[in-house]
Amino acid sequence: MNWMNVEETLRRAEAPLFWVGAFTVASLALWLLYRLLSGFRIWVLGNGQLLSPKLGKWAVVTGATDGIGKSYAEELARRGFAVMLISRSQDKLEDVARSLEDQYKVETKTIAVDFGKADIYNKIEEGLTGLEVGVLVNNVGVSYHYPEYYLQIPDLDNFITNMINVNVTSVCQMTRLVLPGMTERSKGVILNISSASGMYPLPLLTVYSSTKAFVDFFSRGLQEEYRRQGIIIQSVLPFFVATKMTRIRKPTLDKPTPERYVAAELATVGLQGQTNGYFPHAVMGWLTTKLVPINLVIFFGARMNRLQRTGYLRRKMLREQRNGDSLKND
Repeated sequence: MNWMNVEETLRRAEAPLFWVGAFTVASLALWLLYRLLSGFRIWVLGNGQLLSPKLGKWAVVTGATDGIGKSYAEELARRGFAVMLISRSQDKLEDVARSLEDQYKVETKTIAVDFGKADIYNKIEEGLTGLEVGVLVNNVGVSYHYPEYYLQIPDLDNFITNMINVNVTSVCQMTRLVLPGMTERSKGVILNISSASGMYPLPLLTVYSSTKAFVDFFSRGLQEEYRRQGIIIQSVLPFFVATKMTRIRKPTLDKPTPERYVAAELATVGLQGQTNGYFPHAVMGWLTTKLVPINLVIFFGARMNRLQRTGYLRRKMLREQRNGDSLKND
């Protein structure tokens, strides 16, 4: 009797279970199809001619004389934007400006300021007065000289002030200066260059990682505030790119040149509010945030940085010993 009751119960449940399974499979298939189509749209088709001087005549790029910033300036000039270059060295600014003018036949302006200082924004505001800014690239940034434990960072007080001024204050203040004009015209793009280091805590680069997490949150919050006014504010989180800052000399598939990275990243503008900017980096971002437990990511990040710290300090000690021996011989 009991067996017959069980059999009858299973028979009654068979149809509902079939439909639950069918619905689950269909949902997964639709989700996978959506992800594939979205990926094709972002990484293959891109955003077309979204980034053009129709947004506004000028593009403003901070940290524009090296690496990713210089590549943004070059690519935006190639697309026809006049370019305002803002960085610390006037000589380097003039070199980049001259190169853009010669190669792309565009107008350029420069402002030389040290983003480590807090009293520079009146000068920048004066330089931007009257310019129709269509694109702002908040790229300027500074990292550690080498991975280090927080309390052992040399000149920690000034290190904290400088890193917050460069990585955090600059993003807020430059956005304050440029966003009002964009909202008046109901169009404009702000690209805030964060880092994959801001996607999760990175021990021994903790302050840098935290400032980049701020940039990410700031960008995504402002995007929601201003997207209905026609403004695009994108958080850009690259992994390693072969630049002076990362000390990577030889580009690889997962460590592209700045030019290759920027060309790929600009194709995602308007399609992703938060982006790793480059398909191999997007795969790495998915693996480290969706597949691998966060505690493992933090553990291996700390391990990698401890090894780098040990190697740097060993090389530094050897250099000091060689210098000491040279002085004794003299």
